[in-house]
Amino acid sequence: MSAEQNIQIAKAGYAAFQRGDMPGIIALLDENVEWVTPKTMGLPASGTKHGHAGVLEFFKDVNESWQFEAFEPRDFISSGDQLVVTGYYRAKARKTGIVAESHWVMVWRFRNGKCVHFQEYTDTAALSQALTGHAASA
Repeated sequence: MSAEQNIQIAKAGYAAFQRGDMPGIIALLDENVEWVTPKTMGLPASGTKHGHAGVLEFFKDVNESWQFEAFEPRDFISSGDQLVVTGYYRAKARKTGIVAESHWVMVWRFRNGKCVHFQEYTDTAALSQALTGHAASA
């Protein structure tokens, strides 16, 4: 797949997320996808998930934990089968009502037009504080 095709796949995934369209997201992923998010205290969605079932579990946990106020993929940088996307989000923790915001980087790796590996980098301290109501310790 071309760099532009990979960018369009990721953009379709972000648009599906914003619509709450889980089948639309799953359609873009290899059945054995590895989905990695930073381990975050108090967030059941964090860590490594495998396959479509793992990704659906991730998004279920995200939906139960957060109410997004902003989700903005901004820059798409592609090289070969890898795509790096930078962006920003702001979300309110459903349990505490505390808002977390962060710039983020998400790395997608593709094979045969499907995402086979996804990894997110974000401010885990901000997420943890919003989820638990406690400042993260150093």
